[in-house]
Amino acid sequence: MSHTPHDLAEEFPAEAARIAELKEGDAHFSKLVEEYNQVNQAVYRAENRIDTVSEEHEEALRRQRARLKDSLWAIIRKA
Repeated sequence: MSHTPHDLAEEFPAEAARIAELKEGDAHFSKLVEEYNQVNQAVYRAENRIDTVSEEHEEALRRQRARLKDSLWAIIRKA
């Protein structure tokens, strides 16, 4: 997958090493990261009109991305 804006390393640059550790050692975190990346890619494709989606769907994707990012940050912060 190519680099897209809002990659986790870009969102939390100071936590890059911790993210890598968690991805290796925490299956739940790893699954959330995978889901985040998929949703982030879908948002990027919608924003750049690569995929045609309704405004409502694009907004729902952004909300989903934000929820996932919040969940990931909560895990990173506790770790």
